[in-house]
Amino acid sequence: MDRRAFITMVGGSVLAAQLPDHTQQTAKVPLIGFLGLASASSSARQLESFRAGLRDLGYREGQNVVIDYRWADGEYERLSDLANELVRLRVDILVTHGTPGALAAKRATATIPIVVATSADAIALGLVESLARPGGNVTGSTFLVPEVNAKRLEMFKEPFPRTGHMAVLVNPNNPAMGPIIQAMKRTAKSLKMELQQFPVRGPNEFAAAFSSMTSSRVDAVAIIEEPMFQANAGVLAGLAMQKRLPSAGFKEFAEAGGLLGYGADIIRLFRRAAYFVDRILKGAKPADLPIEQPTKFELVINLKTAKALGLTIPPSVLGRADQVIE
Repeated sequence: MDRRAFITMVGGSVLAAQLPDHTQQTAKVPLIGFLGLASASSSARQLESFRAGLRDLGYREGQNVVIDYRWADGEYERLSDLANELVRLRVDILVTHGTPGALAAKRATATIPIVVATSADAIALGLVESLARPGGNVTGSTFLVPEVNAKRLEMFKEPFPRTGHMAVLVNPNNPAMGPIIQAMKRTAKSLKMELQQFPVRGPNEFAAAFSSMTSSRVDAVAIIEEPMFQANAGVLAGLAMQKRLPSAGFKEFAEAGGLLGYGADIIRLFRRAAYFVDRILKGAKPADLPIEQPTKFELVINLKTAKALGLTIPPSVLGRADQVIE
């Protein structure tokens, strides 16, 4: 008996105990494959949000739905093998996130429906033909990450106009980095800022990168909403504080201790992924499910961090913040 058959049998047995006799013969427990880019522990908030979304729609893990997980632990080169493992299990839907996860899933299968919780520009990456009609086996959420990161520099420069040398943490293993850095460079030039890249390929390189920033005498650091960085937001915020570096990043980064955060609510997008799963399980085709884009981008100011760094945030900036952490 292969693994898929075993999982289906076990899940079906659990479900059968809760169903009337006349439905037990046709009950089939769907199997979802979840391809994670980091680890289960570091992605706990995102994962719980996805599970909560499923619960809202009536799904209970281990009862009327089974989820088989694969985690790359930040080693993106493993994603293709992990995606292929899930395909061999004949999962009903493959759920993933981030540009590396989305591309690995798409390479692994052209037939199994793929739900991407969040990614960079899905059209530019070749994931879909259009947002309104994806046209293939991929659907989910996307947003224009390069533009968001460029806008973040502008928002950081306003309260800190003397910022002239900005570090930016990048992951060379993520193909989304190129367009993001190009957009940030254009904006940095218009703001008369020098942008210096500090590459890291795993959390074990974070400390060395921040030490290099100190040696390079940067004024501040920008953190891109890259899946490995998102999973380690607290660690990165702590390193920025340790090195006395003002920092700008995604919304959850500021909530974890960074100075300024601006972006979409990533946790909410994971919850929204459950909607796509539900639609597909009820018969919809990914090709016909429009790709969604977040319409709200939130500004978060961590006033506690600002005070610890001896910085003052102008009232005009605080007044525009969607969230002020004190």
